[in-house]
Amino acid sequence: MDNVQIADSLSLLSKLMDIHGENSFKSKSYASAAFALERLAVPASELSIDKLAAIKGIGQSSAQKIREMADSGKLQILESLISQTPPGVIDMLQIKGIGPKKIHSIWKEMGIETVGELLYACQENRLKMYKGFGEKTQQNVMESIRFYQQHEHQQLYAQAEPLVPVFQSFLVKCFPGTGILLTGAMARQMETIETLDFIIQLPASHIRKVIDLVPEFQYVADSANPMLYKTGMGITLGLYCLEAGESFIASHIQHSSSELFWNTLTENYPIPGDNVNNEEAFFAKLSMQHIPAAARESVEALKLAAAGKFPELITEKDIRGIIHSHSNWSDGSQSLEEMARTAMAEGYEYLVISDHSQSAFYANGLNADRIREQHKQIDELNKALQPFRIFKSIEADILNDGSLDYPDEILASFDLVIASVHSNLKMTEEKAMMRLLKAIENPYTRILGHITGRLLLSRPGYPVNHERIIDACAANDVVIELNANPNRLDIDWRHIAYALEKNVLISINPDAHHTDGFHDNAYGVRVAQKALLKKERNLSSFSLEAFTAFVEKRKR
Repeated sequence: MDNVQIADSLSLLSKLMDIHGENSFKSKSYASAAFALERLAVPASELSIDKLAAIKGIGQSSAQKIREMADSGKLQILESLISQTPPGVIDMLQIKGIGPKKIHSIWKEMGIETVGELLYACQENRLKMYKGFGEKTQQNVMESIRFYQQHEHQQLYAQAEPLVPVFQSFLVKCFPGTGILLTGAMARQMETIETLDFIIQLPASHIRKVIDLVPEFQYVADSANPMLYKTGMGITLGLYCLEAGESFIASHIQHSSSELFWNTLTENYPIPGDNVNNEEAFFAKLSMQHIPAAARESVEALKLAAAGKFPELITEKDIRGIIHSHSNWSDGSQSLEEMARTAMAEGYEYLVISDHSQSAFYANGLNADRIREQHKQIDELNKALQPFRIFKSIEADILNDGSLDYPDEILASFDLVIASVHSNLKMTEEKAMMRLLKAIENPYTRILGHITGRLLLSRPGYPVNHERIIDACAANDVVIELNANPNRLDIDWRHIAYALEKNVLISINPDAHHTDGFHDNAYGVRVAQKALLKKERNLSSFSLEAFTAFVEKRKR
């Protein structure tokens, strides 16, 4: 188990202890240890119990449990608590608006053991009758349950990605010498994945004869094409078959395209048959450029490819600098120097440090004195690390009235300001638009961070009028962030086309809180490709020279 997995287990242990009404001091200590472990740069497996216990936030008891998981991959006390807890009660931890202590009341006092029962209780106005619950809490719980149920069978792209080679290898062993291709939502690089789909160059009867013998896979009744199998790895496997007379490549392209894209294609072009053996040949037969699966979404992609004008899409190697990152000055886990040297080692030309601002007290946000100290350290590091450069930035909170949480003289001290909403996220569209538009109009705002505040599969984000926001960014020369954290991917790629039409720059930013987070840029690039983004329209693809000019132009 790596640090993140161990931290997740400790966090779950803490929550289950609260659900069972156990010692709150102990549960808080495990939560504290989980928080500390997430920010630990060294693998826990390399540290002794004594060294772990000496880390701030990790005591002797937590250190022993960390070692138990690092050594065995298990935690006995956690497994015991899980076995004593109805699965539906554990599912309630996914519902926003109710924490472990409220779940304890729901389970022990109300006798509710499933999410469905909880929703029914809300609909009958029973939840608000209990101490600690009210009308507003009940309404919020209902909304959260509906959101959860809508997405409960999905995974983030980043969660499903490691499973692809596992299932691919398994299918190759099952059907040696047979054509097998990844297709569906994963091939299209969608943000969330409901099924992991492959197409196999065999009829359904042959595929089922083999897969039905695998005890870990459970066939989903009434599934046709794709055939669906529930797996023990947390995702449903979808297998498309190929019947007599069907083209393998054409079927693959169909199932790795949006319905709009495929229907438009078939209505306007004769589909090549079995005389093509790859995607490039398929599109060449139609006298158009190859369109990768990620871009097979819109009619616009077809028009561009048919006219020979399909763009060269942005790739990971086109990212030249890390924009939007947090150090241990706020809630990051590593020092400025560690982050800068890692960025240098990975081939980046610059690093934009955007620690949290003073309103983010929960994230150790920087006050004016600490900003001056940090800027002094950045100046020293820039002398030592040149030509690599660290830019002075801040992720300034957009307050309730739309203002940023520093006076102008402090905002003017930064190379650039990223403005983001972090508080009071439950807003009407009118309130959200007021806050965002005022922040965009602030002359110090250079980048608008994670535009809706969404967390995929967890929080829908506040409602905004994307076109009005983009128009305002165009009018005020503000860049829009594509937050590459796989939990966010915000701005949604579906709105990027309008931003490009309005000549607004996008910036693929990792929002990294440790150096491993730099790699999240890959997820931002993948969804950006769906919007046909080119490197020239992405701020983090600017060279050091071009980025410096971009910064200096606004500061003049």
